[in-house]
Amino acid sequence: MKHTKYIIPALLILVTGIVFTSCATIPKNAEAVSPFNKEKYLGKWYEIARLDFKFEKDLNNTTANYSINPDNNTIKVVNRGYNYVKQEWTEVEGKAKFLDSDNIAKLKVSFFGPFYSGYNVIALADDYKYALVAGKNLDYLWILSRKPTIPETVKEEFLQKAKDIGYNTSDLIWVEHTKS
Repeated sequence: MKHTKYIIPALLILVTGIVFTSCATIPKNAEAVSPFNKEKYLGKWYEIARLDFKFEKDLNNTTANYSINPDNNTIKVVNRGYNYVKQEWTEVEGKAKFLDSDNIAKLKVSFFGPFYSGYNVIALADDYKYALVAGKNLDYLWILSRKPTIPETVKEEFLQKAKDIGYNTSDLIWVEHTKS
């Protein structure tokens, strides 16, 4: 019982540390696109490349669909991909919220209840056909396209931008789109 006076302050420090480190939603050298038109961004995107992580492990033919939720304040996110090891389609639904204004492409996304992570459009073609998306840190990066392919010039531009921010682009997985 005499150590309980130390437990509460230690827990407060731990929780404060977790809250502040989890608040980081964009890599240090990255900036979210602004002005951003959320209506133009909605719809289907093909994942061209990504830094792999456990929720997309063994997936190809990956896509993301974005639409406005009935609350009109959040975006419905439906990610779909084919697990080539298990030979089955997988799909997960989540929601995204703008952090500041909906004309700044800085969002947080959740697929698991109250747990959110950064989703930041850091490069975007004027016609909204190609996007470079950063997660909360240098472990998360996606190249997206409205079609299953991307022009080499756009690819090189996005790769250079990612490198300038600090990403190790040699770790990118280039996604196959062979199934519908």
